[in-house]
Amino acid sequence: MGREEQIEEREVLNSIFPDEITDISETEYRISITLDIPDDEAEPPVMLLTVRYPEEYPDKAPLLELSAPQNSTPHQYLNIAEDKDQLLQGLEATAEENLGIAMVFTLVSAVKEAAEQLVAERKEAAAKAHEEAILAAEREENKKFHGTPVTRETFLKWREGFLKEMEEARIKEEEERASELKKARIKEPPRLTGKQLWERGLATASQEEGDEDGVPTDDVQKLRAGDN
Repeated sequence: MGREEQIEEREVLNSIFPDEITDISETEYRISITLDIPDDEAEPPVMLLTVRYPEEYPDKAPLLELSAPQNSTPHQYLNIAEDKDQLLQGLEATAEENLGIAMVFTLVSAVKEAAEQLVAERKEAAAKAHEEAILAAEREENKKFHGTPVTRETFLKWREGFLKEMEEARIKEEEERASELKKARIKEPPRLTGKQLWERGLATASQEEGDEDGVPTDDVQKLRAGDN
């Protein structure tokens, strides 16, 4: 009974996949599966599903193997050599559900859909990562045009630093002014008039009279002696 069902299924598959199915033996064949990837400019990925009937098929699941065509370039989002175990494991539940009936067409449809879904998820993840990278770059660029947000902590820190700078500047300015005044006193000491000397108790009355408009007393006496 099993072999008759196998032959019948094989004939049906020939009509469904006239150009995609290749016989390996009476109980083994290979089906080429081309994935449909929307908005993909690259060559669509192709998987080869090898099916081998055990003697008890369809009461027992067929033996399946996935591979890529020879010399084919791995798709950006699908690598058969790396992804085949995941895809074949996904078929186990489908095979269990269809025991007792011809199931190869169902398995082909399921593995095709699973591979296309895997590609779609990876494309979406890549697009999202690209978008996040762009947004991150924009945020970094915008930081150049925006200052640091002001909070109570940042304001108090700024105020403390500002007051410290102001105090340091004031002290420095006072020190510089005092230094300049000191230099001025040393370089050119103030010259007191006779009146100022008298007021400070540093001159006699005769000295005050001899000091006319700030002229030293000795000079005045010399001038008077010359007049005589």
